[in-house]
Amino acid sequence: MISYDTRLGKVVLSETYLSKLIGDEVTSCFGVVGMAPKGKRQKLFNKLSKEEKVDTGIKVIGDTDALSVEIHIVVTYGMNISAIAKSITEKVTYVVKEATGIDVDKVTVKVDGIKE
Repeated sequence: MISYDTRLGKVVLSETYLSKLIGDEVTSCFGVVGMAPKGKRQKLFNKLSKEEKVDTGIKVIGDTDALSVEIHIVVTYGMNISAIAKSITEKVTYVVKEATGIDVDKVTVKVDGIKE
């Protein structure tokens, strides 16, 4: 949870909100097939549930000064991975800053799979 005070009151941002915000942007990037689970717990949950969630594979760490984001993705075969990673980094940085006003210090993109 990230919380900060404004002149109108207290703002609280959950990790789930940030993960879904980031996941929507990442899955809309050209060349990204989907999100990959980041750990054993998410892998098990994905096997049990039939629907794919956009917040799968996203880890957000930080506070109101800066955030660090780790993203696990699956890409399309034959795509330029460095171009996809650069696009994701720029989109995530922009969207989080526009939606929350918090700077993104670091975006780590990990490619966990390739699909045709």
